[in-house]
Amino acid sequence: MYLLKDVSPEYATTGRWTTRACKNRESNLAALQDITIYQNISRYRRVVADTNHLLNVAGKFCEIDLSLADYRDPSLSPVKSADLMLAAEKPQANPFYTYFQHRLMKALEDNPEFVGFSLNYLSQALCTFAMIGFVKQIAPRLKIVLGGSLITSWMKLGTRKDIFQGLVDEMVAGPGEEKLLKLLGIKEGLHHFSPDYSVLPITEYFSPGVILPYSSASGCYWHKCAFCPEKAEGNPYLPVGISQVTQELQALTKKLNPSLIHILDSSISPSLLKALAQNPLGAPWYGFTRITEHLTDADFCLSLKRSGCAMLKLGIESGDQEVLDQLNKGIDLPAASAALKALKKAGIATYCYFLFGTPPETEESARKTLDFVCRHSDCLDYLNLAIFNLPATSIEAQSLATADFYEGDLSLYKNFSHPAGWHRPRVRNFLEKIFKKHPAIAPIVNRTPDFFTSNHATFFVLNNDD
Repeated sequence: MYLLKDVSPEYATTGRWTTRACKNRESNLAALQDITIYQNISRYRRVVADTNHLLNVAGKFCEIDLSLADYRDPSLSPVKSADLMLAAEKPQANPFYTYFQHRLMKALEDNPEFVGFSLNYLSQALCTFAMIGFVKQIAPRLKIVLGGSLITSWMKLGTRKDIFQGLVDEMVAGPGEEKLLKLLGIKEGLHHFSPDYSVLPITEYFSPGVILPYSSASGCYWHKCAFCPEKAEGNPYLPVGISQVTQELQALTKKLNPSLIHILDSSISPSLLKALAQNPLGAPWYGFTRITEHLTDADFCLSLKRSGCAMLKLGIESGDQEVLDQLNKGIDLPAASAALKALKKAGIATYCYFLFGTPPETEESARKTLDFVCRHSDCLDYLNLAIFNLPATSIEAQSLATADFYEGDLSLYKNFSHPAGWHRPRVRNFLEKIFKKHPAIAPIVNRTPDFFTSNHATFFVLNNDD
């Protein structure tokens, strides 16, 4: 948002598209926060494309590759610890420096003892270290605590705790509350508290109204899938009590009046789904869940719909039962079929995830997935079609011939030699030239919101309901 609003008039000289995007900048930003644009996918795409183009242009002037979905520096890699240290040494070189320097200086006015950074995605890493470097420059004695899901993955990968010595004082794997209390000398037992969003600019996001994010658990209750990072990293399943979840969600909904609730769990448990069905939240909601027998029950799906469930994200992964069994997904394809039909009948949209190129998959398996999707195309509202990345820490990776995925000491993935020769180029070719172009599938792929994908898909669903 900062860079978009800072785009200078001289940028318009880079072409007609840039001129138009600059001229419509304010109206485009306002449109993304207006529900009416989610009634017209063509107009939505035009607004998103113009907004993204402005970011591209701003990024080029800063010599970075910037989009609504990613941040890349052509000279620095987020999976190289040495490059992260370089980003910290020269925070002034970061394109967001003039933004974060003022925010951080204000945050340091009260002379805190610790400053914590939560780093979750690779696209955040270089900027996070630039901010850490800035803090160290102006307050070298301040202690830096670094946590978040990316740090958790790096530490479970075997990264040394002192890898950023002289810059980061504490690295925290997993939920950080207990460690933070310990650092602050608080010895009382750790309790769960309702999240507080008052310090966030919750009305300034690219959404028509407030989206309330809520996590009822860390980790995954299934915890059995082969190649799963949660399992490989040994992350425990730590749920909040069901009654407390529903009470908090209802209270937060009443307080914030959200346009949408996003339940962030790796997989919403069946017990929580049942509780949500019985205790409407007062606002539409969506989240990721596993296919269970609950979802094959038409009456249960109708109760979910009445509770406000607008969309469910479902990890089906494959249309070949043998592949699912070898991946230990715990999914039965007849049950998946029944669930998709029951959800469709109830009016709950589905955003289904399919994964290609896993070690047990072959081209024949992939064609079975193609057949499954075609047979259920009338029940599938959105698709996420991904090519498998092999987690470097997975136990299953030990039985495969592997090589580095990225050049860098912090890479989370490995390249591997597929046992059946179903390598990434062949998988990608199949997806682009066959799967996505099938007449039953192409319309589903084409309706996916650019860049924002599932984050905006629910708003189109809600408009269709209206």
